[in-house]
Formats: sequence, structure tokens, C-alpha cells
Amino acid sequence: MNLLYNYISIEGSIGAGKTSLVQKLAKEYNANLLLEQFADNPFLAKFYEEPERYGFSVELYFTAERYRQLKEFLVQQNNSLFNSITVSDFIFHKSLVFAGNNLKDDELKLYRMLFNIMLPTLPKPDVVFYLYASVDDLLRNIKKRGRSYEQNIKGEYLENIQKAYLDYFRQMPELKVVLLDTKQFDFIGNKDDFNYLKELLSTEFNKGITTIK
Repeated sequence: MNLLYNYISIEGSIGAGKTSLVQKLAKEYNANLLLEQFADNPFLAKFYEEPERYGFSVELYFTAERYRQLKEFLVQQNNSLFNSITVSDFIFHKSLVFAGNNLKDDELKLYRMLFNIMLPTLPKPDVVFYLYASVDDLLRNIKKRGRSYEQNIKGEYLENIQKAYLDYFRQMPELKVVLLDTKQFDFIGNKDDFNYLKELLSTEFNKGITTIK
């Protein structure tokens, strides 16, 4: 099977299993690994305690960091003599997904202005695989990984984030988005499921949303 995509992004809500899958894919394909640096955000823990106060700060920091990472990635790709494979556990578009959920009124309006300036200058993934997970599974995964600042995340918040992702993808028909239900697939623990994912990475998808059942 020939891998059809050079820049692959795995997306999903908080606790969907993005990073674990990206790391496995990077090892399988000897690919470059582009991981979101969320732990360095000094506003993150404060945001979960006081979301209205720290919402703009946390989103601005995340956006600046994602922008920096993707700009560096673009320079590396432009300087490379080969079409190397890169797998990432985020897309820049997620910045607007979360901002739309966490910000309001003038803050959101200002944020959209900044986002729309940045987005056209960044590389776009060849394909996005979205890991759709139930809220119960997301909460279970969050509890299992044990990050203290995440333990008070509510199911309603996760449900809103997931809905915001799907609404956003419907408004971005130029992206190739493949929806994968994590109830149906265990890409980490099941070899057959992982091999099926490799088949999907060798499949040419149309732009827009494709749901795999």
C-alpha cells in the first residue's frame, strides 16, 4: 500500500487519543512528529478554574504557539530535498474551534481577526482524521491520564467542543476530513484496526467530510 498523504493530522476532542495514535503512526512510517505543546501554556490551569477571566489569554497563547510550530514546519519542508511524511496531533483550525466555545463578543471578534490573518500563511494538512468519541469515553480517558488541571472538565464542555469541531468542518469544504468512531475502532490496541487505518491512509478521499463506519 502506498501512502498517499505527506502531511497527516489526527484531531479530536480533549481525551480522544490523538497523541497516542500520532506517535504510533510516526513510528510506523518513520515520520516527522508534530505535537502540540499544550503543557507549556501558563494560563491553562488558571483557565479551567476561571474560564471567563483567562479564556482570551489561554487561546491567544495556544494560537501563537501553534503558529510558531507550523511556521517552523513550513520552513523545514521548504528546505527539504525530499517529500518527507509528517503526522500531527493538531490543526491550526482548532484554534478557532476552541475560541468560538471559550470567548464571547468583542474578544471573539478580535480573535477572529487575528486568526484570519494567520491562517492563509500556514500549511494545510493533506488529510484530517477526526477521532469521534462519546463524552463518557472522553471523561474516562481524561481521568485515566491524570492531568490535575483537567479533572474538573465537565461533560457539557466536551460535548460543546465536539459539536463545534463538527460544525466547523461542515463550513470548511476545502479540507479532507475523515470521521472515525472510536467505539468501532481501537487503533492502539487492535492490530487489525491499525492496519485498516493504514489502508485509509492509502485511500484518496474527496474534499469535505467522509464518515467511516
